[in-house]
Amino acid sequence: MNELDLFTGDTVSLRGKVRRETVCYAVMDETCPDGTVRLCRGVRGNLRVKLGDVVTVKPRPNVKNGKRVAVRPFEDSIKGISGDLFRPYLLPYFKDALRPVRRGDRFLVRGHMHAVEFKVVETDPDDCVIVAPDTELYCNSTDPVRREDEERLDGPSYDDVGGVRKQLAQIRELVELPLRHPNLFRTLGVKPPKGILLYGPPGTGKTLLARAIAAESDAHFIVINGPEIMSMMAGQSEQNLRLVFGEADKKAPSIIFMDEIDAIAPNRDKTNGEVERRVVSQLLTLMDGIRPCAQVIVIGATNRPNSLDPALRRFGRFDREIDIGVPDEVGRLEILRIHTKDMPLAEDVDLEHVGKETHGFVGADLASLCAEAVMQCIREKMDLIDVESDTIDVEVLNSMSVCMDHLKHAMEVTKPSALREMALVEIPKVSWDDIGGLDDVKRELQETVQYPVEHPEMFEMFGMSPSRGVLFYGPPGCGKTMMAKAIAKECKANFISIKGPELLTMWFGESESNIRNLFDKARQSAPCILFFDELDSIAVKRGNNVGDAGGTSDRVLNQLLTEMDGINAKKTVFVIGATNRPDIIDPALLRPGRLDQLIYIPLPDMLSRLQIFKANLRKAPVSRLVKLSAMAASTVGFSGADIKEICQRACKLAVRELIQKSTSVGNALAMAGAELSVEHFKGAMKHARKSVSDLDVIKYEYFQQQFSGGVPQEEEEVLLAPPVGQLRMVMENEEPPVDRKGKGVMQEQDGDSTDEASLC
Repeated sequence: MNELDLFTGDTVSLRGKVRRETVCYAVMDETCPDGTVRLCRGVRGNLRVKLGDVVTVKPRPNVKNGKRVAVRPFEDSIKGISGDLFRPYLLPYFKDALRPVRRGDRFLVRGHMHAVEFKVVETDPDDCVIVAPDTELYCNSTDPVRREDEERLDGPSYDDVGGVRKQLAQIRELVELPLRHPNLFRTLGVKPPKGILLYGPPGTGKTLLARAIAAESDAHFIVINGPEIMSMMAGQSEQNLRLVFGEADKKAPSIIFMDEIDAIAPNRDKTNGEVERRVVSQLLTLMDGIRPCAQVIVIGATNRPNSLDPALRRFGRFDREIDIGVPDEVGRLEILRIHTKDMPLAEDVDLEHVGKETHGFVGADLASLCAEAVMQCIREKMDLIDVESDTIDVEVLNSMSVCMDHLKHAMEVTKPSALREMALVEIPKVSWDDIGGLDDVKRELQETVQYPVEHPEMFEMFGMSPSRGVLFYGPPGCGKTMMAKAIAKECKANFISIKGPELLTMWFGESESNIRNLFDKARQSAPCILFFDELDSIAVKRGNNVGDAGGTSDRVLNQLLTEMDGINAKKTVFVIGATNRPDIIDPALLRPGRLDQLIYIPLPDMLSRLQIFKANLRKAPVSRLVKLSAMAASTVGFSGADIKEICQRACKLAVRELIQKSTSVGNALAMAGAELSVEHFKGAMKHARKSVSDLDVIKYEYFQQQFSGGVPQEEEEVLLAPPVGQLRMVMENEEPPVDRKGKGVMQEQDGDSTDEASLC
């Protein structure tokens, strides 16, 4: 456009295929390369062009303001709605801008829970006019336009695919070039690519991406769902494959898309059926038989790439394997914008905030989240919707909009599909307010877990990777599990709680497979926190499992150690273990690099017990006469669970008293002014007991001293202050020259020698 000497705001005429023309405004974009233009999807549809096609751009000055413009909606776009379309759709669309239109153009107006597509059927005084404020705009909604088959847009476009920007650039090189310009590869003397394998978790957009490629490249698209090829007749499965490849060769350029390809091309060494082996052999033969310039591309999609036959995964068949993984924060924001482009969003909607808090969500999960938000909006307007009627009035649709509260509700009820089979607590409800005391432990957890999630760039600046794991050990009932849930909520991370024994099964090798699958799910849903409760059940010291059938615990521990070492630094996955038997944990699990931080959670002190009482009773009506400080002083040696039991017992006594009183005066009068009194707590204290003995406390304190370790003070002084004679060698990292007598001498750069005594 620079060669045409155009400026922002100039009117231009665009010409595409089959003499299709339209008129638009030119806007200068420095990021757009010379010789190229960027068109929205609606303009591309009017010109019948795809991405990469040639478009003729000519200046079109002196476009007049229209006196009269008539539009009609398409019949299929207004199905299910009724009422006036002018005020809710056309008036806001043309009110905000002076829009140039041409007779025959189509434009889509989004909003009001329903997108309506219109067609310009008449313009006065010319074919190309500008809709100005004084233009008379007519809309005949009673006589809609029927969409001809040749005007229907085929499939999704690249605009409908988000979160795969890097993968899309690779696929376009491998697909569009062989289909559009096969002679380019023939001239350079190489064979064009024949196949692409898309692999990744379910719901990431593999099938949608393949359909978008076919729609944008104008290629004949053939879909093969894996099981439909198989037949009970001998030889019929191979015949079905040959017919598909023959059709693709006749209607080239063609794209053969094999969805769930692992169903028709499994590993021949691991399958017992003779039919599956013949189908794999036939597929290999057909892919080898594709002519170099036949303009046929095979795209396979699977979420189990390791189950495919290895013969398929070589150059000449599936040339490139592209990972369509779980989208990052930027990708989730792109997907959210795609799914909400037709939704009327309120002003308080913050899609960036939603994208940050939806860790581990794939495209299908985000689509489900948007659908749930819309359903929540509809539930609030059910009193205005007549379910018995076939249509809904436009004014009702105009009054509906999706706000931030609807999206927050959707985030609470929607879970990542990769974690739905796990014991998942999406974002735990436990906060720091529910945990009394333990301020040092809270600060240590924030530095270990929360900082790497919120400030990863700071760790990269120092060139160090964050800690991978934390071990909580201490007496039972001191808040180890609640602490793990609270830190998961603070850093907005996915939280997977695993009870140790549930990973062990009776089948040989199945327990190790459970560990592998668990860490795979956590990496897909990063940032994620894996919480192993009762870690001592699966991490006992190796060699001590006398009578264990097959050494299952040892193999599970070996697999756990291997997975923790294999956690990628770019995948924010933390492992938190909790145990009250630290003496039987294998030492290999406690070394730096695995469970780096060993945090002792002791019995609560006086101040912590007071905070635990306040945390448990913060929602309860407590009498002013109750002195929580006195109760905290009288519960020395009690754990957090013991204190919670006292509060629950006091509540039970209060409920008993209310029930007895309600039989005479009624529930309303009995509950009026009811509160927890001193007598209730006195009755609860009569049955209070300590669950941790003094001997156990001594044992845990011994473990704390053993695990804390540290460097003795004398050695610390040696490490921090090296001898003066070696100071310069440490600073400059150089070896001292040795004279002929064998004495070490330190020399200055100017040649003067100085011995050790002169430095003191």
